[in-house]
Amino acid sequence: MTDVPPEATRQVRPATGEDRPFLLAMLAEAAAWRTGVDRPVAEIVAPPDVGHYLPPNWPRDGEAGVIATENGTDLGAAWWTRFTIDDPGHGFVADDVPELGIGVVPGHRRRGLGRALLDGLCRIADRRDLPGLSLSVEPDNPAVGLYEDTGFVTVGDTGGARTMVRRRPTPGGGGT
Repeated sequence: MTDVPPEATRQVRPATGEDRPFLLAMLAEAAAWRTGVDRPVAEIVAPPDVGHYLPPNWPRDGEAGVIATENGTDLGAAWWTRFTIDDPGHGFVADDVPELGIGVVPGHRRRGLGRALLDGLCRIADRRDLPGLSLSVEPDNPAVGLYEDTGFVTVGDTGGARTMVRRRPTPGGGGT
């Protein structure tokens, strides 16, 4: 991980519906994370299985997100979306376990922004007493190690991607 320059002012703030354009850009980064993908954001998020991670009326009741900024510039986002058994996400595990999305602007990855975003989002989930958060990730995505370090464990394998879950820590147990 590259150190953040000492003059940088990093902040993690709550995401709002007004952040939708940036969240869509970060959804595109999450969906097309491999280097060399050069397609417009609208094209990447157009398929229903991608686009429903950020519904037009996000945040709906019970949804939340955070934005990482440095020196006033938005550089990454993490959010969760609630799914149901009738309209699941790729990493769906239960109606009461929202699925997260996370993206960081290329050129700013591997500098601790993803960890800051996950830590912020997990704190919100814990304060809201969510039973857990889930995600879907391709096994060769470098973020797998970050997810494991943050307490996510693999609970399934669907379509060549891992489904991972971070369970709410038990009070005094320190577990995941």
